[in-house]
Amino acid sequence: MPERACQFCAIVRGEEPAEVVLDSPEVLAFLDRRPVFKGHLLVVPREHLETLTDLPDELLEPVFAAARLMAATVRVALGCTGSFVAMNNTVSQSVPHLHVHVVPRTKGDGLRGFFWPRSRYADGEMSEYADRLRAALTAGGDS
Repeated sequence: MPERACQFCAIVRGEEPAEVVLDSPEVLAFLDRRPVFKGHLLVVPREHLETLTDLPDELLEPVFAAARLMAATVRVALGCTGSFVAMNNTVSQSVPHLHVHVVPRTKGDGLRGFFWPRSRYADGEMSEYADRLRAALTAGGDS
């Protein structure tokens, strides 16, 4: 998606309204328009990047420091017990602009675990998957 057509880029440029909570040179955090719970924030890099693998090293610290700060902030500001911090990478990513969800959580809020069914490994399959992942990591992720 071109930057000009990106909804989050429009918010970053000030062309789309948003309830901005954090505004820094590299990162913006604003309320999600369709929150899981009220106070649900989206932390986005100002630069148009689509997925975590597109995030350059120099933006790792600003983006994740902002996510950590927002996780602490929702606890203080909203009196919640904790937060759910998550990021979709392409699949289930409704806006193709890297964003970290910071969702306020309270015990008994009704949100249960992950939103997808769990599976099990067959005998020996777990180590096969681990071997494949280690091999790709050793090869620099290019396999």
